[in-house]
Amino acid sequence: MRLFFAILISICTLFYLLPFAIAFNKRRANTGAIFALNLFLGWSLLGWVAALVWALKEETVI
Repeated sequence: MRLFFAILISICTLFYLLPFAIAFNKRRANTGAIFALNLFLGWSLLGWVAALVWALKEETVI
């Protein structure tokens, strides 16, 4: 039973940090800011979605 809960908590944590993982994998310049947004406001659905959109958004070079 403990193994089940450990696996469940691990999966939930990975899902919670999905926007940061995407930004890190895409080597975004603002990965730290996305991580901070995800960590502090990700508990609300709006903060998590904002971090996800920010991580998926294409960067433009001026």
